[in-house]
Amino acid sequence: MKKTYLSVAAAALLMLGACTLVACETRTTAPTAPAAGIPAAGPLSADSAPESTITVNSSEKVTVVPDIAEIVYSVQTEAADAAGCQQKNTEDVDKVVALLTELGVKEGSIQTTGYYMNPRYNWSGDERTLIGYEAVTTLTVSDLPLDQVGGILAQSVSAGINNIQSISYLSSKYDESYQEALSLAIAAARTKAEGMAQAAGCQLGEISALNEQSTYSEARYTDNALAEKTSMRAASMDTANVTIMPGELEVEASVIVEYGLLPGSGAQ
Repeated sequence: MKKTYLSVAAAALLMLGACTLVACETRTTAPTAPAAGIPAAGPLSADSAPESTITVNSSEKVTVVPDIAEIVYSVQTEAADAAGCQQKNTEDVDKVVALLTELGVKEGSIQTTGYYMNPRYNWSGDERTLIGYEAVTTLTVSDLPLDQVGGILAQSVSAGINNIQSISYLSSKYDESYQEALSLAIAAARTKAEGMAQAAGCQLGEISALNEQSTYSEARYTDNALAEKTSMRAASMDTANVTIMPGELEVEASVIVEYGLLPGSGAQ
């Protein structure tokens, strides 16, 4: 009788284990439904793959002849007392400004860009003796036609200018020249990108990004040699006209261009 009970219990355990295994298999293979609002994932298509790109840098220059100039020069005066020094300096500066106005320079093109007055000492060992004062007023004169610069410099020296810091040449056609350089840089970037794409067995796509790298500023260069030469003439009171040879200016534009890169015509 005891053996019969054991056989029945064993059979019951076997059936329970089989049911448990079936239940586990059913839970394991059952598909998981996507969460609400989230679409079910599908296979990746060719359109969803990231696009290949190619990036190139390019710079181009355009030369332009300057047609305007900017002069920075000053009046330096000395006197035994501060009041007399300042008065003398003011009188000489007024003469220069009156001359510039008479020569047709607009008031808006004449700017006082510096002024200082300092005591002057005579040193003997550690002892110093006040011997007077020095005053300097700096003027910046802009938008000057190049054909007038030589005469203005010479006559300014006669009026009281005795120190010339710089003479800069600029172009009134800078904007047009920069746009030309920019167009050339973009065209050169495409030529470079096409060559790289062909070498890689691909085709060049459309522009996907375009960035300007050059600093947009007025084209100018400073003639320090001429300024030094004119200052020496001022010191020697040589008022002959100064010869102006402005040369040419370079206007440069730089870009970074990114293109799409497409499979070659023979690619599958």
